[in-house]
Amino acid sequence: VDVEYEFAYPCATQNEVTKAGAERLIKNGLKGLFEGANLPTNAEGQQVLRDNADSCPLYIPGKASNAGGVGVSGLEMAQNAMRLQWKPEEVDGKLKEMMAGIYSQMESSGDTLEKGANRAGFLKVAQAMKELGWVS
Repeated sequence: VDVEYEFAYPCATQNEVTKAGAERLIKNGLKGLFEGANLPTNAEGQQVLRDNADSCPLYIPGKASNAGGVGVSGLEMAQNAMRLQWKPEEVDGKLKEMMAGIYSQMESSGDTLEKGANRAGFLKVAQAMKELGWVS
C-alpha cells in the first residue's frame, strides 16, 4: 500500500517487513520503525533501514521495544510468588522505569539504538554466563 507513514509498528509476525516493504516505507517518509514482535523485519529490510539512517533515524529492534511485555510478565510472576497485588499505577511505574533503563542502555553505546540494543543484550547474556560459572 502506497501510504505515507512517519512511524511503523510491525507487531504481528516474523518477516512482515521485507526489503521491498522497507524501501517503500522509507520512500513514503518513514522516520522510525519500532518492532513489537520477534523479528518482524527480515534481514534485508533491516539493512535498508540501516542504509537509510539519515532519513529514518529511529530503528528499535524487538529485543528492546518489545521488552515491556516480557517485563510485565516478570512482574506478574513476582506478584504471584509473593502473593501480592500491586495497583495498576505501581505496575506502570515499574514498567516505565524498566523501559527507561533499556533505552538508557541502548543510548549509552554511542552508536545507533539498534547497536545499543544488541550490545546491551550481549552483555546481559555474558553476565549471566559468568554468574552461572560457565565462563570466567
